[in-house]
Amino acid sequence: MITLVLGGTRSGKSAHAEGLLPQDAPVRYLATARRDPGDAEWVARLDVHRTRRPEAWTTVEEPAVAELVRTGGGPMLVDDMATWLTGVLDDAGAWESAQVPASVGERVDELVAAVRESTARVVLVSAEVGLGVVPSTRAGRLFRDELGALNTALAAVADEVLLLVAGLALRLK
Repeated sequence: MITLVLGGTRSGKSAHAEGLLPQDAPVRYLATARRDPGDAEWVARLDVHRTRRPEAWTTVEEPAVAELVRTGGGPMLVDDMATWLTGVLDDAGAWESAQVPASVGERVDELVAAVRESTARVVLVSAEVGLGVVPSTRAGRLFRDELGALNTALAAVADEVLLLVAGLALRLK
């Protein structure tokens, strides 16, 4: 079963997603955010997420999410797709490029295929950024557009899609 949990900033999406998986059994938590030792506030945010995870869970901080999903091995939570995509855009040099590099689409396609083919219980968390104003910067528009496309592709292969608003889950699919 594949579940995609969408939501805005501080909507409760991560906590809700964590509650969909067993608290007392092994779960792989694929943390996609890259640590920046120079950003103490960011590291503190990551640590808050880490400390609330159950002891039975294993945290994996690895950007190769498609490969990890493909290996299966029991329930897993991927948190979150927006930070994963940011890393993909960083790696591709997309922020400075006039066109979105082909490698971005290739990485997205690889991830979506791995999710579609997975036989494990997978819960994916992603930001919903398409409900606000059009960003005033090219980078903002690039991110919004690419994340919207990723969320759409993941929703198409998910068995269940939830939208978190003010801590409340709305079932979309």
